[in-house]
Amino acid sequence: MRLLWAVFGFTALALGGLGIALPLLPTVPFLLLATFCFARSSERLHNWLINHEKLGPPIRDWQENGAISRRAKVLATLSVLAVFCLSAAIGLRSELLMIQGATLCCVMVFLWTRPNGPR
Repeated sequence: MRLLWAVFGFTALALGGLGIALPLLPTVPFLLLATFCFARSSERLHNWLINHEKLGPPIRDWQENGAISRRAKVLATLSVLAVFCLSAAIGLRSELLMIQGATLCCVMVFLWTRPNGPR
C-alpha cells in the first residue's frame, strides 16, 4: 500500500511541476495532494517536500493557516479568466458557459476568502 501512495504522490508532484510552467494547471493543490500521499508512504519524502526551498512555503502556509498568497490568488484569477474567455471564444454553448461561469465564480469566492499568506 505504501508503494501505491508513493506512486500517487509522485504523480501529483509531477502534475504540480507541470503547473509551474502551464498557467491553466494548478500547482499548489497537486503539491498538497503529493504531501498527503507522501505522508502515507514515506516520512523522508514528506519531510523533503514540506521543507523544500521553493515548494514547501505554499504547503506550509496552507497547513498552518489555510492561507494562500496574494500572488497565487492573482495568478489563479487570471488563469480562470483566460479559461472562461477561451471557452467563449471557441463558441461553447451558452448553457455550458453558464455552468462553467457559476463553477468558476464559486472557486474564486473560495480562493479570495482564504487569508493571505506571507509569500
